[in-house]
Amino acid sequence: MKLEDLEKELKQERLNSLYLLYGEERFLLESSLKKIKGLFGEILKGINYIEIDESNISEIISELETPPFGFEKKIIIAKNTGLFKKEAKSKSKKDDNNLGAKLLKYLEDNLENIKDSVVLVFVEQTIEKSDLASFIDKNGISCNFEYQKANQIQARLKQITNAYKVNIDVPTLSYFVEVCGTDMQELINEIRKLIEYAGEGGTITKQDIDSLSIKKIESVIFDLTDSLGKKQTNKAIEVLRNLILAKEPTQKILITLYNHFKKLYLTKLALKENRNLIEALNLKPNQTFLTNKYKTQAGYFKAQEIRNILQQLTDLDYKYKIGLIDLEVGFESILCAYC
Repeated sequence: MKLEDLEKELKQERLNSLYLLYGEERFLLESSLKKIKGLFGEILKGINYIEIDESNISEIISELETPPFGFEKKIIIAKNTGLFKKEAKSKSKKDDNNLGAKLLKYLEDNLENIKDSVVLVFVEQTIEKSDLASFIDKNGISCNFEYQKANQIQARLKQITNAYKVNIDVPTLSYFVEVCGTDMQELINEIRKLIEYAGEGGTITKQDIDSLSIKKIESVIFDLTDSLGKKQTNKAIEVLRNLILAKEPTQKILITLYNHFKKLYLTKLALKENRNLIEALNLKPNQTFLTNKYKTQAGYFKAQEIRNILQQLTDLDYKYKIGLIDLEVGFESILCAYC
């Protein structure tokens, strides 16, 4: 089931008896899990609410068999159980020592009883194809919480601003995601701050974002590189100093700067060889909007210039580690040398 369909079902207060929730977008996954627990109703830990993980997964069948004393149903949340990892090929599905096979057999034999008395929710980081996963997909709800694309993220944020009757146009919303990143929890925290500042009937502007929002270091590095590419030395150094004043660790700045120029170099190669840029940069679905920014910035530099900057950053790291130079001085030296 797609995430949107699952959210629609939960909004309509439909509760299934079997769930398998997995994927990289943990904030939306946890939000859906919270809604499932909310729809279930009153919970009493150890009685009608049971938590299972890899340390006590062996108890899951026993918990399924135990009645929810005093309650109509019980809810079992099983997180990171290891049941959906790739099994060794030597193991048979009928192997008595295989808990996954045992659980599958129990679910197959008792599905109707489970529907009447249990809500069983598996929460995993990743899953492998297995008979257990297929059974849940067929008889319950299986949902992959993939990273959201930029337009999906913006649509969710727009729903929030609309709910508070605060205006924000598409370009401003796009800029907000660019500078604040794509982590849903952080974005929601930041957009709520802007909503409160704008007030009901107000409008969130780019200036509000610049003044109030916490920019991700990756976004600031884009700003620094823009200034560097345009030979605006003073502005590039100002951006760098502001990062340092914001207590951003200098070693983290070095690593982020190096990785950024590495991606610019890969962009030059990908464009030259007519390769897919998203694949070349290994961008996740929620990062694909960055391709145009990488193309633009790569155009500021020759390939050899980028190679030189990468070498200078590597040398700076070595000299810093053996105590020959301060990182802040080294950064400014590299920026001035290029311009």
